[in-house]
Amino acid sequence: MTRDFDSHFPPDNARTHEVWGPSATAFAFALAANLCGQSGKAVLWIREGWQGEHINPMGFAPYLDPQKLLVAQAPGHIDLLASAEEALRSGRVALVVMEVSQPIGLTEGRRLQLAAAEGKTTGLCILPEGMGSNAAQTRWRCTPVFDATAHADSTLQRWEIIKNKSGTLKAWAVKWDAQTRRVSVVSEAPQR
Repeated sequence: MTRDFDSHFPPDNARTHEVWGPSATAFAFALAANLCGQSGKAVLWIREGWQGEHINPMGFAPYLDPQKLLVAQAPGHIDLLASAEEALRSGRVALVVMEVSQPIGLTEGRRLQLAAAEGKTTGLCILPEGMGSNAAQTRWRCTPVFDATAHADSTLQRWEIIKNKSGTLKAWAVKWDAQTRRVSVVSEAPQR
């Protein structure tokens, strides 16, 4: 089961992917930790400037060095996509995370894919449910899992591939190990 997970996470480099659900940011953090650890490059996190809440880079500390996080605020949706496209094309960062609030059209999604391929960079769109682009390589749904038997562990999650252009759809129970800075696959609890 772990080898199966390792063939899907991290998702393909030089492509853009999508994630939604209550644990979408945890997925983005784990992906950032994985890709930064491999390349030593930084992560660019782009948000629309009108959003009230802000990202605190210190919140990334269990995942990666906060100095490896660049946060940008775009005036609007189109500016966010244009900034992401340029960052993907440059190849200067390991990951470009885009927090979008509007659907991404097929043309825009295809432009992001081409830029990711050119820059050999991974793109990740965090989006609301139902706003996926047909151009995305994979789409993940990430939700927390309540486990009454794991009193000390609040990081148990279910990560599920709900769209995959190059393979099958899968789901895993995972948790974040802050000491090793890795995602671990957890055995599913038996049904009684």
